[in-house]
Amino acid sequence: MIFGLFKKKSGNTAIVERQYAALTAAARQPVLYTDLGVPDTVMGRFEMLSAILILYFRRTRASARAGQEIAQEIVDAFFEDVDHSIRELGVGDVSVPKKMKRFAGMFYGRLESYAAALESGDGQALAAALRRNFHPEADDAPPMEGLASYLIAVEAALSEASEDLVETGQLRIPPAGAY
Repeated sequence: MIFGLFKKKSGNTAIVERQYAALTAAARQPVLYTDLGVPDTVMGRFEMLSAILILYFRRTRASARAGQEIAQEIVDAFFEDVDHSIRELGVGDVSVPKKMKRFAGMFYGRLESYAAALESGDGQALAAALRRNFHPEADDAPPMEGLASYLIAVEAALSEASEDLVETGQLRIPPAGAY
C-alpha cells in the first residue's frame, strides 16, 4: 500500500516483528482450538489473538518507555492485520473504517472485561467473559474454564519475565499444553 511509504519508521521494527510473530504463534496453538474451546473460525482466531495481546499489554503497562513503545507498535501491527484481513474477506473500502471501529471497540471492551477478572483473580468471571466473547450466540458453548486457567497462568508467567525480554522482543508465551 502506498500509504506505508509515509509511515513513521522506528528503530524497533525487528523487535516488533519478532514479538508480534511470537504472540500470533501463541494464539495459533492447535491445542487452544482442539481442547480449550476456541472456535477455529476467523472470529475465533481474532478472539484468541486479542486475549494473548491483552495479556502482553497488561505485562508491558509497567514497562519502561521502550517496552511501552514496542507494545504500541504491536497494537498498530495488530490493527493493520485486522484491516488487511477485512479487505481480503471482500469488505469494500467504504465499509472498512466502520468495521475497523467495531473491531477496535470489541478489542478494548475485552481488555476491560478480562482485566477486571484478572485483577480480582476470578477465574469464573474470566471464563464467563471468554464464553460470551468466543461463543456469543451459542447456548451450548463449551466451558471456558480451561482457557481461563491457561490465560491466568500465562499472565503469572509474563509478570515474572524480565524487562530485557520485553525490550528485545523475546517475551514468550508458555505453551497451552503445559497447563
